[in-house]
Amino acid sequence: NETAVVEFIILGFQSIPEVQFILFLLFLVTYITTVSGNLLIMMLVVTDHHLHNPMFFFLGNLSFLETCYTSTILPRMLASFLTNKYVISLSGCFLQYFFFTGLAGAECCLLTVMSYDRYIAICKPLHYTAIMNGRCCLQLAGGSWANGLLASAIVTSLMQQLTFCGPNEIDHFFCDFMPVVKLSCSDTHWIELVTFILASLLTLPPFLLTLISYVYISNTVLRIPSSTGRHKAFSTCSSHLTVVTLFYGTLIVVYLVPKPNTLGDLSKVFSVCYTVLTPLVNPVIYSLRNNNIKKALRTAV
Repeated sequence: NETAVVEFIILGFQSIPEVQFILFLLFLVTYITTVSGNLLIMMLVVTDHHLHNPMFFFLGNLSFLETCYTSTILPRMLASFLTNKYVISLSGCFLQYFFFTGLAGAECCLLTVMSYDRYIAICKPLHYTAIMNGRCCLQLAGGSWANGLLASAIVTSLMQQLTFCGPNEIDHFFCDFMPVVKLSCSDTHWIELVTFILASLLTLPPFLLTLISYVYISNTVLRIPSSTGRHKAFSTCSSHLTVVTLFYGTLIVVYLVPKPNTLGDLSKVFSVCYTVLTPLVNPVIYSLRNNNIKKALRTAV
């Protein structure tokens, strides 16, 4: 006598109705700023020949990814604020989850690729051009996208096999894994195990590889006799390291803590950090602090 659920209600931030309009303005400004900043970076990378090198190729990929990433969540959230309609179909929910998770996984891999690029540039500068050639860059970027989307496709296909028979209220601001799966009346142990393994593979090894890259980078930079040279070398990595720390830190807290439901509303806060804050600060702390980007921007203006 089970009644199949055909749609979900995304509760979002309805628990604080007195600040709905403020949240709408905040997220609207955030979305416009995020998209504008990342589109500007992509335009500069494509049009300015001084930026046609591996580091900015990966940066352009990251900006495109961040634009798609934030666009999977914020437009629908903004529409809900305006219309007070928080309903999403099952297929729409699964589609949002697929793109969100695929892009998040791709970003984990891409951030690691960018740290590897900095490792080759600083630790093996004489071999940089030979190693980071066009074919290698395309393979690394393509592999990052493929890994994220493949893992997402596996989890999404398993989610579609679940039965949902009520309740249908998702206590989150988008269709994330745990808030959706815990509404299922099917046995979810298998899908939770598979998802935990895939999430671990897409976060912990890339994060460790990034740390190892920076250990070698730090060791090489500290041996540079000139303080100016050390500062210049570190300046090319500091922004990337900031983005990595913010993104991976919140991602690991939300997905790799054994019992994420014990975090309560803190899960939403951490989710806002890596779904909204990271794409917003990327153009500022990672790109606009770069002298080459500044020169390209002045030339374009």
